[in-house]
Amino acid sequence: MASARGGTGSVGLAAAPVRGRRENKQGGAGPGMKLGRAVLGLLLLAPSVVQAVEPISLGLALAGVLTGYIYPRLYCLFAECCGQKRSLSREALQKDLDDNLFGQHLAKKIILNAVFGFINNPKPKKPLTLSLHGWTGTGKNFVSKIIAENIYEGGLNSDYVHLFVATLHFPHASNITLYKDQLQLWIRGNVSACARSIFIFDEMDKMHAGLIDAIKPFLDYYDLVDGVSYQKAMFIFLSNAGAERITDVALDFWRSGKQREDIKLKDIEHALSVSVFNNKNSGFWHSSLIDRNLIDYFVPFLPLEYKHLKMCIRVEMQSRGYEIDEDIVSRVAEEMTFFPKEERVFSDKGCKTVFTKLDYYYDD
Repeated sequence: MASARGGTGSVGLAAAPVRGRRENKQGGAGPGMKLGRAVLGLLLLAPSVVQAVEPISLGLALAGVLTGYIYPRLYCLFAECCGQKRSLSREALQKDLDDNLFGQHLAKKIILNAVFGFINNPKPKKPLTLSLHGWTGTGKNFVSKIIAENIYEGGLNSDYVHLFVATLHFPHASNITLYKDQLQLWIRGNVSACARSIFIFDEMDKMHAGLIDAIKPFLDYYDLVDGVSYQKAMFIFLSNAGAERITDVALDFWRSGKQREDIKLKDIEHALSVSVFNNKNSGFWHSSLIDRNLIDYFVPFLPLEYKHLKMCIRVEMQSRGYEIDEDIVSRVAEEMTFFPKEERVFSDKGCKTVFTKLDYYYDD
C-alpha cells in the first residue's frame, strides 16, 4: 500500500514524496495532450499539408503527438494509472462482499450503494467519507481492502491508496501541530496528482483528539481548495469506538428473540455517531467532521456469532486449498471465547484469530 512513510521516532508522518503523475486540477487532459489532439486532427484533415512537409519534420511532429496523446493510453493498458481499473462493477463488488464478509448485512448494503453510487457520479459535490465502527475481527479492514481492490488493480498496494495508522504515523501528542501540517501536505499533493485517491485512517480510536480536524477543508462542500478539487477522493476511517453501543443494540435484538438481520441502520447510526463524538478516547472526540455532518455514513459492524466464525473458517480452508472438514471447523470455532459471560453470544475477537488457530490442525 502506498502508505504514509513514518516510523516511531519524534516525527510520525515523514515528508514522503508525492507519488503519481501530476494532472490538471480536475484530473483530465493537460495542455500538452490537448495540443496533441489538435495537431493530429490537422494532419488527418489536411493531407496536402502533410505532403508539403519534409519526412523528418513530419516524423518528429508525429512522434510528439504520439508521445503526448497515444502513449499515455497505451501505457495505462500495461501499468496502473489514476482512475478506476475499469468501470466499477456493482455485481463484482456485491460478490466480493457476499463471499467474504459475514454477519454484516448493514455494512454490505451501505458499502455497496455508497461506493458504487459515488464512483459512478461524474460530479460529486464532496468526497465520499465512510466511518467504519465495530469490534476487532468484524471485517472493517477487510472491507477497506475490498473497496480498494474493486477500484484499483493494485488494491491496497496501489500508488493511489494511502494508509495511515494512528499509533505508527502519529505516535506523539506533543507533535500534533506538525502532524496536522504534514497530513495536509500529503493529502493535497496526492489528490493534486490523482483526483481519485483513497485515504484510509486505521485505529481512529487511538488517534490524538483534534488531529483529524486538519483535513476538514478537504471533506467539505468546496469546488476547490487552494486550486485543488477533492470531490472525487475517498476517505475511510476505521475505529473500535462505538462498538459498545453497536453491541447493546445487537444484544437487545437477540434477547428479544429478533433476527439480527432485522436491525436497521436507523436503529444504530444516530446513537453511534453521538457515542463516537462524545468518546474522549476517540480521534473523533468533539470533531468538526461530525459536528459539521461531513461523515457520509457511520457504518456499524455487528459482533459476530458462532455461525459466522464457522463461515470464516470455511473460507480460509478453501483459500488454502483444503477440503472443508466440518469437524475441524467446529473445533476451531469452539476454541474461541464469547461474551457476555453468561450467554456467550458474540465472539470477543471476531474472525481475527481463527486463521492462526486453523494452523494447529494443519501442522505438516
